[in-house]
Amino acid sequence: MEYRFRNLAAATAVLTGFLMLLGVFTAAEGAGLTCAQRWPLCDGPLGGLLPANYLSGVEWFHRVVAAVTGLVILGQTVQAWRTGQSAGVRYASTLALVVLPVQVVLGMFTVTTYEWLVLVAHFATATLIFAAVVYAAARAYAGSMERTAVRARTATLVGAGLAPLAAVVSPRLVFEFGSAVQVAYYALLLTLFAALLSATVWLRAERTRAVTGLATLVVAGLLVLGRQNYGRTVALGTVVALGLVLVCSLVASRWAKAEIAVKRSTGIFADSDD
Repeated sequence: MEYRFRNLAAATAVLTGFLMLLGVFTAAEGAGLTCAQRWPLCDGPLGGLLPANYLSGVEWFHRVVAAVTGLVILGQTVQAWRTGQSAGVRYASTLALVVLPVQVVLGMFTVTTYEWLVLVAHFATATLIFAAVVYAAARAYAGSMERTAVRARTATLVGAGLAPLAAVVSPRLVFEFGSAVQVAYYALLLTLFAALLSATVWLRAERTRAVTGLATLVVAGLLVLGRQNYGRTVALGTVVALGLVLVCSLVASRWAKAEIAVKRSTGIFADSDD
């Protein structure tokens, strides 16, 4: 049962991240208003139930995936309470479910009004939901002390590897910020965010958790602020921020490695169970 819930939590996090990337692609393609500003209907046959063309099809598909994701989050929350998961898993899953209706309403406003503040709020709540489901998954995957410590260090190494890649494809730096580049950039940021948040959950030393926590907050800021138009100054600021994330990831990785070595040498891990 525990194994099945872990898989569900991981799948929910992946699906939520995919939905966010689909939202980025929808906006980048200019498909957000192609359903004639109708919500939840579109501009095609069956009274607007279906899309009329490619662009409205992108928006329509985004809404379908959003509905499926909502049902999956609901299912995870029910299972978290029904199977007696840890308090962190239950409350994080519940937080995602509670914020979900707000996200739906903001999604409606992005179609009917399309204002800057609504767009920022829409992606901010999406990031909060993603953080909640990633946190729940990380808590669900916490096992023995040694295995969790190794996972934590691996996550910091993933962060150190992804931060430079995200900087390369960041807005207005090297590439034209078209649909493909935007999706690639946000895919890297979301994976980076998930890795650092998971590391923060799994780490035990407070100083190391503080470093990865700071890096996680920086990436969260980039996720939300990145939905705005970029000038050259902001683009360079993004690179500086990702440089800070890289440094934090490398420092956390080094400290985590040292802590693992000390605990192995003192036998702290010897009696731990998964």
